[in-house]
Amino acid sequence: MNLIVDVGNSFVKFAVFQEDELLEKITTELSDFEKTQKEISKNHPKIKKCILASVGKLSKEAIIKLEKQYKVLILDSNLKFPFQNRYQTPTTLGVDRMALVAASVKRYTNKDVLIIDAGSCITYDFINRQNEYLGGAISPGIRLRYKSLHNFTANLPLLDTEMPKTLIGDSTKGAIHSGVVNGIVKEIDGIIDEYRAKYSDLTVILTGGDANFLSKQLKNSIFANSNFLLEGLNFILEYNTH
Repeated sequence: MNLIVDVGNSFVKFAVFQEDELLEKITTELSDFEKTQKEISKNHPKIKKCILASVGKLSKEAIIKLEKQYKVLILDSNLKFPFQNRYQTPTTLGVDRMALVAASVKRYTNKDVLIIDAGSCITYDFINRQNEYLGGAISPGIRLRYKSLHNFTANLPLLDTEMPKTLIGDSTKGAIHSGVVNGIVKEIDGIIDEYRAKYSDLTVILTGGDANFLSKQLKNSIFANSNFLLEGLNFILEYNTH
């Protein structure tokens, strides 16, 4: 039984896997890390291995406690990965992107796959049917765009994310919603079209916190999977400890 720990800037995702089956998933604030980890340990005493992926600030004390309880694998570029990494700067490749690519290898073997992760940033990662990771793109996510409009202008308000009612915004709020949401939808559809022009049998995965919000708006056919990152982390843990 495996414990997956994905630490972000504000939140932590815990997941428990029995082989490939996801048994439990908990999202908590970083301040509640130790409390949540103890609860999971109590509820799942058969956990032996753990993988830690962290882009946030997890204390050394918390890591030491994990290592005392489990065999812990810390995700970085030095691990073994089930694909050939053609990225020109592999040490700068985010650990979350590595895990997403690993998940695509597990689920879609020998296929051209574009993984789109819609979170704080929107990342695009491409792996071809020869099992070569070639790279992708990074752009601002939904909340980042709303916040940028507010923070870098004098009068634009900070709005909650909302589906625009019309293409033509007839108020400042309506114009912001139309610009942010329609802009992202057109960006994603446009990038998928560009990839499909080159790779006709392309599989597209949409994941991340905003995946469900965006998936209904896209004209392109995609697979939405909110657990794709966790599945990839579990696969990397097994791949490196077998």
